[in-house]
Amino acid sequence: MGYWGYREELSRAHKLRRIYYEVLRDDLDEFVLQYGLVESYDNFKKNNMEYPFVERRELKPRARIPGTEYEEHNAFLIIFIEDTIPAPCKKYIRFFDVNKTVKSNLIASGILDLSDEFDRGWKYLDSIEFSDFMRKLLPVDYALLIQRDPVSRATDRYALSHYHVRIDWPIAEAAEEMGKDLRYIIKDLYERGDKCAEDIQKKFFEMHGLPIMAGGRRTAACVAAQYLKRLNSISTVYVSSSESRCVLRFSERGFSRYALVRLPLSEMLEVAEGNSMNLETFTSNYVIDYEEKDGVCILRVDYDHTPPARPPQDGKIRAIKAETAWTTICNQLIMPKPGVWKYPLLSVNMVYT
Repeated sequence: MGYWGYREELSRAHKLRRIYYEVLRDDLDEFVLQYGLVESYDNFKKNNMEYPFVERRELKPRARIPGTEYEEHNAFLIIFIEDTIPAPCKKYIRFFDVNKTVKSNLIASGILDLSDEFDRGWKYLDSIEFSDFMRKLLPVDYALLIQRDPVSRATDRYALSHYHVRIDWPIAEAAEEMGKDLRYIIKDLYERGDKCAEDIQKKFFEMHGLPIMAGGRRTAACVAAQYLKRLNSISTVYVSSSESRCVLRFSERGFSRYALVRLPLSEMLEVAEGNSMNLETFTSNYVIDYEEKDGVCILRVDYDHTPPARPPQDGKIRAIKAETAWTTICNQLIMPKPGVWKYPLLSVNMVYT
């Protein structure tokens, strides 16, 4: 059983809330890919710069990522919770009255000025103005928090409740909790020595698909994803990095990486024919632009955890092995362009070719 509870085990009220959350998350997925990848690509084009495409080898588990940061690439961190975060969690997920999405705070932060119009209804995901409101807040440092509005008791309504949210749970504590869940330690990170503690912390990053020296937002994202497992509801964490040029999505199903890739004409023909469509249909619905004769598409790579990264079936304490891989690729999919309604994701095999 998942820590969050499967839909079949929920009350009818919570089943309905789960469906509503997942529908809203589908829309948020589209928005995030548009802002994080497509609009980042457009930023490079507007500045007459060559877009730094992610090399396919960078999408392999445990791959090294170049350390260059690109200002033109949109970076952000979003936390989307199915329920409302309990007050005691504020110790590590820092959301207070001072960073609520109210007009006085937004003016004080310089996001709005006194002449700007503001409607507090904009913060709700079902508002027609939500996307524009979100765009104003995404450049703000740290994280945006979207959660169920506790005031709307008659219906489940979700709102962007806080901005500039800091994740202050120490990495060592996050790795320690992971180590206990997976039965590599019993009580304390250092109970089996410094070497074991160091290996567990390295594996914590590997389990979330990140290099050990990952930047601040990506580190905050995987720490938040680990911390939110304490809640009895599902959650989704999105992070976009100007260094990795990817969007990462952590959820109850694991993690996925989204990146822009170039497809030569031969590959586009192969993908189209393999999915019973002509080239024109493929390019109209999956290609966001062209680089010379290559099509630019969004590739999604889903990762799964290997047995060492899962709780042992017998529940016994085990030794950690640093050389053993903890993640593996389970899906590679070409995404339709954001806004395309009719066409599905297309299965491909690109990372290892």
